[in-house]
Amino acid sequence: MFKETKAFSGFSVDDIPAAREFYAGTLGLEVTEDNGMLQLRIAGGNPVLVYPKDNHVPAEFTILNFPVDDIAATAKGLADRGIVFERYGDGHDEQGVFRAGGPPIAWFKDPAGNVLSIIEE
Repeated sequence: MFKETKAFSGFSVDDIPAAREFYAGTLGLEVTEDNGMLQLRIAGGNPVLVYPKDNHVPAEFTILNFPVDDIAATAKGLADRGIVFERYGDGHDEQGVFRAGGPPIAWFKDPAGNVLSIIEE
């Protein structure tokens, strides 16, 4: 039924202007706004919808993973832009990159508290 449907993901935030500044300004994504909602243009073609929600509760799981070639360089670049990486247990290096199993990954939050990651391919 949905084999040819171009599905897309979405998530809520509590402040659209702050989200726009973060995703466009801090992360450097192409962001458009229509009807009070944002669309993030990410590689691969399908947009990600960001919508306002008055009673927003941040996701307690990773909502967007950004694959990168060099996680150390990317983590440094994000830290230089004010990003603080989350630490979930042990196994993180001095930059906040988790290296204790699986691919190297670092988690951080958007202004609404949603969890994002960079993950080394």
